[in-house]
Amino acid sequence: MKIAVSAYPFRCPKPFQRLPELAYNLWWSWQPEAQSLFAYIDAASWHQQRNPVKLLREHGAALHKLARDVHFLAMYEEVLRAFDEYMQATSTWHASRYPHEQKAPVAYFCAEFGFHESLPIYCGGLGILAGDHTKAASDLGVPFVGVGLLYKNGYFTQHLDKQGNQLAEYPDFDFANLPVLPLRQQNGKLLQIAVELTGRRVFAQCWLVNVGRAQVIVLDADIARNRPRDRKITAQLYGGDRDTRLSQEIILGMGGVRALRALGISPAVWHLNEGHAAFVLFERIAELRQKHNLDFAAAAEVVAANTVFTTHTPVPAGNEAFSLPLMDKYFRRFSAQNKIELSQLLNLGLQTENSGYKFFSMTVLALRLASGSNGVSQLHGQVSRAMWKHLWPETPAAESPITAITNGVHADTWLAPEMADLYARHWGKNWRAHLDDLTFWRRAHAIPDEELWRVRRHQKMCLIDFVRQRLLQQLKRRGASPPQIKAASQALNPEALTIGFARRFASYKRADLIFSEVKRLEKLVNHSKRPVQIIFAGKAHPQDREGQAILRRVYQMTQRPRLQGKVILLEDYDMNVGRHLVQGVDVWLNNPRRPMEASGTSGQKVPLNGGLNCSILDGWWEEGYDGKNGWAIGKATAGLSEAEQDRADARTLYDVLEKEVIPSYYRRNREGLPPQWLKQAKASMASLIPQFNTATMVKNYVEKLYVPVLRRGELFESHRFAQAAELAEIKEKLRANWPLLYFTQATTQTIKAKKRRTKSNIVAGVYLGALHPHLVQVEVCALAPELNGTPAVMQAMPMQLAQQDENGVCHYHLELSNKLDRSQQWGIRVLPRHPALSHKHEMGLILWQNLE
Repeated sequence: MKIAVSAYPFRCPKPFQRLPELAYNLWWSWQPEAQSLFAYIDAASWHQQRNPVKLLREHGAALHKLARDVHFLAMYEEVLRAFDEYMQATSTWHASRYPHEQKAPVAYFCAEFGFHESLPIYCGGLGILAGDHTKAASDLGVPFVGVGLLYKNGYFTQHLDKQGNQLAEYPDFDFANLPVLPLRQQNGKLLQIAVELTGRRVFAQCWLVNVGRAQVIVLDADIARNRPRDRKITAQLYGGDRDTRLSQEIILGMGGVRALRALGISPAVWHLNEGHAAFVLFERIAELRQKHNLDFAAAAEVVAANTVFTTHTPVPAGNEAFSLPLMDKYFRRFSAQNKIELSQLLNLGLQTENSGYKFFSMTVLALRLASGSNGVSQLHGQVSRAMWKHLWPETPAAESPITAITNGVHADTWLAPEMADLYARHWGKNWRAHLDDLTFWRRAHAIPDEELWRVRRHQKMCLIDFVRQRLLQQLKRRGASPPQIKAASQALNPEALTIGFARRFASYKRADLIFSEVKRLEKLVNHSKRPVQIIFAGKAHPQDREGQAILRRVYQMTQRPRLQGKVILLEDYDMNVGRHLVQGVDVWLNNPRRPMEASGTSGQKVPLNGGLNCSILDGWWEEGYDGKNGWAIGKATAGLSEAEQDRADARTLYDVLEKEVIPSYYRRNREGLPPQWLKQAKASMASLIPQFNTATMVKNYVEKLYVPVLRRGELFESHRFAQAAELAEIKEKLRANWPLLYFTQATTQTIKAKKRRTKSNIVAGVYLGALHPHLVQVEVCALAPELNGTPAVMQAMPMQLAQQDENGVCHYHLELSNKLDRSQQWGIRVLPRHPALSHKHEMGLILWQNLE
């Protein structure tokens, strides 16, 4: 179901009546031709703001003159043609692949969305990923509606003083100038939803963001009917005290569900992108209690059936959590109103530290009430399974119900137009249809060296021009001297190897690692024949003192006489800065402490533009690096302290730069081209682009998570939720009886067969008590020890029920065609079994027995 727009806030003169429609659909943000159209109206305004809504509101009068401009009219008609063709397409990937799953949408909840710098409701990687996910869903035709918050002050803008101290300023946005539309009821009144916060009602206005064919609802509490303090709830992204954060997340999760209901939208899948939105689950349980009179356990099963959860955080402390007294304060009344025991809600997210301190974890809540959960790279999936193992304590970590879908990037958002033209010249205009085709991208190896190098040089020059302009602005604001300003206008060398480092300045990302040996760095930067230059950008959270200290150190390093003008720190990192950097740098540097980087998608944007990665083997690079498509820094060494690992990684970083990266870039042939460098760049494009883009990623989500949970949700909601009620009863019975289960027998018998061959017959007796045998599965497992003591299962073979005694003992057997390999450790386990379970380890119940 599409949310209709009855009218736009302003009109444009004939024949440009549809310009507001274009301006209010962020489709333009990944269409260079549409951006050129807006730039033609007023180039200076566009260059400064890159915001078509504000542009048309302030410079709409120019359209009367442009009505006689033949070139502009042709541009307008061509952009409209492309827009209509895109919006009206029926033969999308999703429609072709899943024609029967086209009606109800995926509802995608996230605390931030990074679509474009003109809508600054994002902070960093999580928001950029959410924005790219939305765009790819649009491209693929996935029915999709996002839900987020509209922040009055957004995330902070960053300036640095003369000492490098970060100055955080929060802008006051006029939503009339942003590409958001106020939603209205059928009677024309503004559409507002309400949530209850500690006994008072707080209202939120619903706004619409159009993102191609996808739509996103964002909620805003800064409205007149709210109390002054409540109007500030949605003021800042990741700002405020714990009450504010909890209130934000109640509006996002519970208010988001109410907004969808008010619009008549019934999602087929509920995707929670990080734990901030997990109160969706509370609201949906309450709905089922009120509307269908389901008991709590059955309602929880219905909710879990079609819920997907993505975790992005590889450290426990980084996951959103609230104290139990604070949760009590906000949810005691909610529990009473919905006839739910408060303890039932709190136990869903309960976490206990070794010290005995107990708190409520949003991640635990989401993991417990999702049919599908995933990390955002293969390594992060492993880390997440180990980190949350206590939720399934007897389950081998490798079999935990947390899978992995590696993040990607939206190609057209981050691709330089010149690179897009290069691809189109060689592969035709339809090359985007092959984004996930590894065979297709092998064609990158055939791109002529001189063409790729020419585009790369152009992109680097564009980056240098952009950096110089930003530097001049920064210096003028700080009151720099004329000589300093003149030097900035000549900063950076177009011929020098250019390294980029841009991301959130968190301590684990180690932005200052390359300054570990400053004298060594100064030699690299000032080499007469093979110079290196580095461009930094990034923000530290206003409450992150350690991150701000690293930022200050990086700034101070840029002021050293031998680094000045060659090592640059750009202020106010945003999507515009990021886009210029990934399009223009030669090398993207990433050196987090392994395994702290969940994915690290910034580096995925570089291969699109012909650049190369030099990174710690963490996040996506662990699976992307093949030895030929970039460079790896260091290795994880057990037993080292953080300081020792930092020193080891710094040494490796310098060695890789000096011995591999720099020689490859400066080793030229007779034509002045670096053949080895370009060979690696093409290998990077061929191997990385088809794996790490959001077309690939969203297809994985659809096939591995969305469609399975959609079908499970349909099953649970059919026949008045009978399947959910049955499963809830069966789970209760399994939990009640599981402590009584034990093995009465577990032996191996050797059987002589024909032709001197021997077979093995494995026999097990299990006391099941009141449990029916069809509720369990008995398996013989080949085992390998794990570090934490829980065995890892190398192979699992189901046993067959041979006999059921009246005393509750069931006998199982498995015949193997060969003699049991006694050099291998073997065991037998009992698991719950039911066709409605989302995963065989969903309940975390296992009974183990060594096989003798």
